[in-house]
Amino acid sequence: MPNADLLAAALAHAERGWHVFPLRPDDKRPAFPDHAADDCTGRDPRCRTAGQHLGWEPRATCDPDRIRRAWLTRPYGIGLACGPSRLVVVDLDVPKGNATGGPTGLDTLAELAAAHATGIDATYTVTTGRGGTHLYYRHPGDGPALRNTAGTLGPMVDTRAHGGYVVAAGSTVAGRPYVVDLDTDPAPLPAWLAALLAPAPLPPQRPVVVDLPTDRTGAYVRAAINREAERVTTAPDGERNRSLYIAAVALGQLAAGGALTEDDARAVLEQAAARAGLGHVETARTIRSGLAAGSHRPRKVAA
Repeated sequence: MPNADLLAAALAHAERGWHVFPLRPDDKRPAFPDHAADDCTGRDPRCRTAGQHLGWEPRATCDPDRIRRAWLTRPYGIGLACGPSRLVVVDLDVPKGNATGGPTGLDTLAELAAAHATGIDATYTVTTGRGGTHLYYRHPGDGPALRNTAGTLGPMVDTRAHGGYVVAAGSTVAGRPYVVDLDTDPAPLPAWLAALLAPAPLPPQRPVVVDLPTDRTGAYVRAAINREAERVTTAPDGERNRSLYIAAVALGQLAAGGALTEDDARAVLEQAAARAGLGHVETARTIRSGLAAGSHRPRKVAA
């Protein structure tokens, strides 16, 4: 697809308030960053400016100038960050290859809707390159932040919300286009769907006890631990994973300098992430990356 068409599609999505970012041409993978957090050297200009690894979600934007600068250079695909866009996208897949006889995602969702004595609300709809369907809904204004799911609702149904993205209409993947099937405003996510997708309540949290000396050094480290934990628990939606990474780097520096153990740093960060509602897999990956980055810049605490 020519750059001009992709640019126009990206701008149209941004006009709706949807945050977009470049995908590799004709591919589902983000074009930027071109490295994982574990491999971040800080040489990428955006990572260097931010002072930390900057993934695709914080790079997503509605800024038309930034969008033009990107899509005028190459025919990037269009990624749409669901969390910042306040969207929940229900991904209805179809059997791959020549598979027949199994349920489609649409079949599964229709059965769920019927079980709740309702139908499937009309909403912004995209047909995917493989013939599946993306249903776009507005994220609920109250209640917990919804995350990505895979199979939670049943066979062939995934969802994308906070921490997830979809390939947006106007893009192609392996030469197959993503096309708008119903161009209307996203409907509110039905309450019955929101209830099924709500994350399980957190188990009771026992305070993490970190054994520190009672002198000035211990007081300094204790204040640092509390400050970084608060950074994570008070971060707004869309910034929690980034805040966890910053906190992990800071505590990783102290651990590398001998002020506390890495196990204690990890325990504090895991508890803060759980209180912030971050998923276990995402939390483990981010903490590992942040502690590793911090270990390269040890910070000693003066006695």
